Amino acid sequence: MREPLTGKAAAPDKTGQSEPATCEPLRIVIADDNVDAALTLAALLSMHGHHVCTAHDGLQALDEVMRFEPHVVILDIGMPGMNGYKVAATLRQAQLDVLIIAVTGWGQEEDRQRSKAAGFDHHLVKPVELGLLIDLLASPAARRTVH
Repeated sequence: MREPLTGKAAAPDKTGQSEPATCEPLRIVIADDNVDAALTLAALLSMHGHHVCTAHDGLQALDEVMRFEPHVVILDIGMPGMNGYKVAATLRQAQLDVLIIAVTGWGQEEDRQRSKAAGFDHHLVKPVELGLLIDLLASPAARRTVH
């Protein structure tokens, strides 16, 4: 099993100056079969103070969710084996109170409707603007399970 990446870092404000991150850290699982993309996003979110672990296929993602008990799960949809749609549907069937965000190259309206039906809360198309993702993580929906 992978150990989570952790860290607290300063986030740049609108002037480019760094201010300490003010939101409470979240536990986040990132699942993407593109290992470099998953690790890069994990590093960026870790720099914003979140506790992050990665998985690189759907089954590993489910294992990490059970082990890590995340507040947020970020899933690529087009993973081999168990795809992100199936992972999201499985998490919803298990009635886990997690925010599920699709981060995928699939951005057609049909893809968005299918992700919504599978249980995703948000559907973001790669390349994702980091600021948008950080805003989603700061939302009340992402914090509903923070203890």
